[in-house]
Amino acid sequence: MTRPGEFVLGDTVFLDGSPRVVERLAGTPARPILRVSGCSSRPEAEALRGASLAVPGAARLEPGEFWASDLEGCLVVDGERELGVVSRMVALPSCEALEVGGRLIPMVRDAVRSIDVAGRRIDVDLGFLGE
Repeated sequence: MTRPGEFVLGDTVFLDGSPRVVERLAGTPARPILRVSGCSSRPEAEALRGASLAVPGAARLEPGEFWASDLEGCLVVDGERELGVVSRMVALPSCEALEVGGRLIPMVRDAVRSIDVAGRRIDVDLGFLGE
């Protein structure tokens, strides 16, 4: 998988922990329609309704890229000042933002100095945000 919502023919996905190969794609990135191995009829597809879908995507991320879920729980700081932890990512009309203690911090270069996913730390510039 290249990005959330973008599947590739031949990718392996996991339905309730069972590996399946993506055999056909239709729909849009926002609403994909997949045909997976071991599922060739409507009754077989209906039997999968409600199954958990897991996509191993970290192996395809480029250096410096991350999933939004990787940032949840990261400590957010402005230099040495601790601001809190990321509770979630919020999709805004112009960008995504980190929600930290009720505050939204836009994921833009001027507001975010650095992201250390492995160290679970994000350094932001509150000065840019007018604080």
